[in-house]
Amino acid sequence: MIMNRWKYTSAFMVTVLSAVLVMSGCTKSDSSNNSNSSSSNNASSSADNSSAGTGASSGEKITLKLTGWGAPAEVAAYKSAIANFEKTHPNVKVEFQAISSGDYDTKLTTMVAGNDEPDVAMMESATIAFPLAEEGKFLNLQDFLAKDQQITLDSLVPNITYSQAPGNIIGIGPGPETFGLFYNEDVFKDAGIEPPPSEVSKAWTWDQFVDVAKKLTLDNKGRNAEDPSFDPKNIKQFGINLPTWWGAYSNFIYSNGGDFLSADGKTFALNQPEAVEVFQKMADLINVYHVAPSPLQSKNIPGTNVALQTKKVAMAIDGQWASSSLAESKFNYNVGVLPVMKEPVTTVVAGMFSIFKSTKHPQEAWELLKALLDPEASLDMLTNGTWMPAPKDWYTEGEKLDKWTKDLASRPSGYNGAVIDMLLNHSHATPTAYVKNFNKIMDVVNPALDKVWLGKQSAQEALDSIAAKAQQQVQGRRDVE
Repeated sequence: MIMNRWKYTSAFMVTVLSAVLVMSGCTKSDSSNNSNSSSSNNASSSADNSSAGTGASSGEKITLKLTGWGAPAEVAAYKSAIANFEKTHPNVKVEFQAISSGDYDTKLTTMVAGNDEPDVAMMESATIAFPLAEEGKFLNLQDFLAKDQQITLDSLVPNITYSQAPGNIIGIGPGPETFGLFYNEDVFKDAGIEPPPSEVSKAWTWDQFVDVAKKLTLDNKGRNAEDPSFDPKNIKQFGINLPTWWGAYSNFIYSNGGDFLSADGKTFALNQPEAVEVFQKMADLINVYHVAPSPLQSKNIPGTNVALQTKKVAMAIDGQWASSSLAESKFNYNVGVLPVMKEPVTTVVAGMFSIFKSTKHPQEAWELLKALLDPEASLDMLTNGTWMPAPKDWYTEGEKLDKWTKDLASRPSGYNGAVIDMLLNHSHATPTAYVKNFNKIMDVVNPALDKVWLGKQSAQEALDSIAAKAQQQVQGRRDVE
């Protein structure tokens, strides 16, 4: 569900994603507030006047336009959902327009400018969704959720709804993505080292994680990073590949009690001790312990599946979507819980579906959105490891859970604990969901962090040097009244 996730999983130094990405920061205007209030009323009225799952009460023939992106298999899943929807809504025809991820924002912006908006659209919580929301372009999905008999906020997994402000939901993610510690089981077996635990209660501390990474980092003569003769300039196997984009390090900032902004949304917080400690510990993996590739060395590290299979790395922190390519690579891999700073946490990232308020058929558009969330329509994508379901009962009811996890190469033995338990009980919203003007803030932060990864400045020095400039871009939080 994440736009261009393949680009950032293979390019670990990329700090601005087109997939869970960076937000554009338009401030909310009075006219936007009025428009959203009006759209909410329209949505409520429509929800009252049309019964769920039955289509227009008059039986009129209508057409809904849907836009989205995705790899061919993902597009096929959308089409399957559409076919199921059309069977249960025979008066509704869905026109699906698949747009390449690289062109999506530009194309959709052109459609909006030309008053040719789709009824339902995939959106990023980043480059385009919130700017359009602040123009009053979307219906408030809270109104539908409050009245629907089949889907409620409580029926969805945590952190997959996106709100312009508390009570104003502009999008729902069709499936969550979290992070885990993937590893080559044979590397651990050959080294005689216990692999990463999959139970949250047994998760490694950061120091334990570093100690194991040292033992599994080998130079070209087979000496590990604990050996006084270890040669850091000629490493054949790194203990860990830890990407340095915000999605990866946000896990540890939250785990350490930090955040991107202060709780009231008024103050830049990445130069505060909780975040600075994370950046420094990550940089030390590269520059002090030599257990993770430097920016230059990263250019020679392939994607997670190949890097683990070929033993370029022993462990890799990546999104759960990596399990798809790992399963296809046919080697002994598994997944453990992320190392813990203070509390176990994983960040949830996801695209979203939104309904444009210009739709003439809001209830039918809502029913289509629900159909797109239905895991039955995307079982192939679930079983191959690319996606995870949105409804909570697909994790808590044994029969449904088995449909997408049991005896599958894409769901190794550690998956239930390291991924599912973490999602349900220890997850945190992506910063792009609540930090206003996120991309502008990160445009200031990223060059400073580059100096940290290169070992040219300490994390504290680098973040303090840009704190005032970053503060100028702070516009608040969407999750604060």
